[in-house]
Amino acid sequence: MRNVDYFYRLMMLFHFRKNDSRVWACMVILISHFSFLIPHSFAQVGEYRTDLAIGGNVGYSMSNIAFVPEVPQGQLGGLTFGFTARYTCEKYFSSICAVVGEVNYAQIGWKERIWDKQDRPVVMLSDSTQSLAYSRKMSYIQVPFLARLGWGRERSGLQFFFQLGPQIGFFLNEKTETNFDRTTQTKNQRSSYVVAQDTMAVENKFDYGIVVGGGVEFSNRHLGHFILEGRYYYGLGNIYGATKRDYFARSNFGNIVVKCTYLFDIIRTKNSKIK
Repeated sequence: MRNVDYFYRLMMLFHFRKNDSRVWACMVILISHFSFLIPHSFAQVGEYRTDLAIGGNVGYSMSNIAFVPEVPQGQLGGLTFGFTARYTCEKYFSSICAVVGEVNYAQIGWKERIWDKQDRPVVMLSDSTQSLAYSRKMSYIQVPFLARLGWGRERSGLQFFFQLGPQIGFFLNEKTETNFDRTTQTKNQRSSYVVAQDTMAVENKFDYGIVVGGGVEFSNRHLGHFILEGRYYYGLGNIYGATKRDYFARSNFGNIVVKCTYLFDIIRTKNSKIK
């Protein structure tokens, strides 16, 4: 209970708006998760660990943006890769507790689904053999910090894991791919009249949100750790302004990521009983 009380008092320092339910929901998840993960901060109950492993990761992301007013979209694919570090601190009953930090380069954004009112692709005015296409790919440096729970083998064999935590992102650049002139193509052909995003540059360069993921890890005492993971990121920030004077009330990211990670041990706990 002391852990829960501590995190509750800490989060009360942040004065979120009462109607911002998505922020409060994510904060509740984080508080509950971290208060469960760190019982050893007040009393040593489980078996301690001092394992440090580092390595790299590479993956593929499928992203979109939750615009309000809504913009019809599909998933935009992009690459992600970077550096991973993991510190394992304790085995608490059957749960292996660790923290994971990453620094990643990621390509994310959105891909519009430009259809007419009959749910058919809108063709170009200048070439009826082609349909309108528009996508915006943005490059970010993303830094997640995750609390991790694992079940299974630590040194040799399989381990299943779940992890959760905050992530921040820093905008680098953006690239638009389209096959029509946005200033001359009329919008009355579309089923959606929301087209302001097509000509708006990113306003907020800093992004933040919540990451949740899980997967499987295969470990070998001599070769290292091989990890396959699925992950979802829910953005709490907006790429555009969200005041009453702005066009969009909301423009936050949602990403699905599948990635592979390889880690090798730098520091390993000396305990022959660890399997």
